[in-house]
Amino acid sequence: MPVRFPVFSETAMPAIPHDYPSARDLMDALRFLPEEGQIWLGEQRMLLMSLQASAFFRNELVTTLGIERARGVFIRLGYYSGLQDAELGEALRGKALGLRDSFLAGPQLHALQGHVQAIPVRVEIDPEHNRFHSEFIWKGSFEVEVWRPRGVQATPVCWTLLGYASGYATQLLGREVQYREVECMGCGDAQCRIEGRFAEEWSDHEAFSALLREAPLIDELYDLQARVATLEGDLARRPRDEDWGPIGSAPAFREMLAMLDSAAAAEVPVLLLGETGTGKEILARRLHDHSQRAEGPFIAVNCAAIPPELIESELFGVEKGAYTGATQSRLGRFERAHGGTLFLDELAELSPRAQAALLRALQEHQIERVGGQEVREVDVRVVAATHTDLHQRVEEGRFRRDLFFRLNAFTLTVPPLRERREDTSALAEHFLARCEHHYQRRTLGFSDQARAAMLQYAWPGNVRELKNTIERGVILTADHKHITERALFGDYQVPTLQREKSQGLDDQGRLVESADASHEDASPRRHIQALFDAGLTPEDIEREMLVAAQAASDGNIAAAARRLGMTRPAYAYRLKKYGLR
Repeated sequence: MPVRFPVFSETAMPAIPHDYPSARDLMDALRFLPEEGQIWLGEQRMLLMSLQASAFFRNELVTTLGIERARGVFIRLGYYSGLQDAELGEALRGKALGLRDSFLAGPQLHALQGHVQAIPVRVEIDPEHNRFHSEFIWKGSFEVEVWRPRGVQATPVCWTLLGYASGYATQLLGREVQYREVECMGCGDAQCRIEGRFAEEWSDHEAFSALLREAPLIDELYDLQARVATLEGDLARRPRDEDWGPIGSAPAFREMLAMLDSAAAAEVPVLLLGETGTGKEILARRLHDHSQRAEGPFIAVNCAAIPPELIESELFGVEKGAYTGATQSRLGRFERAHGGTLFLDELAELSPRAQAALLRALQEHQIERVGGQEVREVDVRVVAATHTDLHQRVEEGRFRRDLFFRLNAFTLTVPPLRERREDTSALAEHFLARCEHHYQRRTLGFSDQARAAMLQYAWPGNVRELKNTIERGVILTADHKHITERALFGDYQVPTLQREKSQGLDDQGRLVESADASHEDASPRRHIQALFDAGLTPEDIEREMLVAAQAASDGNIAAAARRLGMTRPAYAYRLKKYGLR
């Protein structure tokens, strides 16, 4: 349905725009975390910068790059900012309030950020009939203030603001929109006024579009991301690179990796210890690829995924007729890995019989198939892994001591992701590129808040959980949108983002306790702390709850029981227990 504003006469323009919805929703999205040194607007991390610092930055770029190149940089800077704010405006208003208010969130956000006051003169939005036309008067443009010391200019100077308006409208409408500053106080005009239309309606639209493509913030960024994902996909299909290699720069991880590489040339068995999801199979592949067996096969077995009664036949093979259903002889994993490496994941789950056979294979390099009599020679290097404490299992008699010592010749502990948080970003970007390539998506990457949440989340499932979380985020995020914290974690909010300490703005622009903090004050944890401080026992608390429920229900036992989520007999029993009847 077409959206139109009244068309005001410029001479009769009201001092205060009458058609804006309340900005309360936008103000509530602004959070200050003084103790953390952070400011957030939705999922974007923001900065407060003085006007003089902005003027210094602009002058430096103009001097270094020249005025035309600097103009392009600032237009692109504004354009990218507009893209991000359009996501916030649509998220806050799109479903509830519709296209009109989502569009107006753009100039309102610009005002909230201290850039300019935008007064609507004309706004017509009618996508169904291929119609878009808007005009705004800008008051208090920060860019006019920045340029004032340079005197009157020959061309408009509100570069960043113009890029912002174009980027915001383009992202919101899903079609290229361009604005022109037709009047500018920096040029000596009485006011700053802009007009926006669909790009093709401007005769010079190609020249303006070229300004947006001169840096890799938009089209080139998408193109480069697609190329990287394609190259990684091609590498992943190579025989020896069926999966990605280990990624990380954390000291503990690099030290472990150096020890792994030093063991590659030897033939000694290697035992990898670490929590589930830390990437032990990837490390085993690296060990194989750096060894003299690199041209041989790499065979991986998850011992926990094979029933105990079948594990021996899977590892050592089976002869025809060995049991019902064994209609033909079959190679085991040891024979398939001959001349290469066998990776035994979840080693601790092996049955006692399988442990004995494995010990013989390690010591004598010989195996016997299930149901067979022939001894077969095998040349296999074994790399084993487990997330359990093998020492404890040995002491409990659940794992052979001699097998443990045989495997324990070279042991490495893989650090969990929470102990190398600095690697989270690199891993996340890697998985993002792979998932975008797999699902043929082109997102704008992670929002600032999503990045902060990933860095502070504990990742109990380690790298595997991170990969699955990012895959979920890519699936739930549309093209040319940022992957949000909600897309990654759903309704769960990472508690260490310290939302409960944030401050927002009231209607007068003063810092006050945010809605998140108020919610925290009312949370059960807050009340429980008060109970601790009062020195109450669980019996004291239960008794007081019973009394309060009965008082609130005017002595009606059935009603009081319902308030506490109890049956009437259970409530009556507790009344008798505490002598309240």
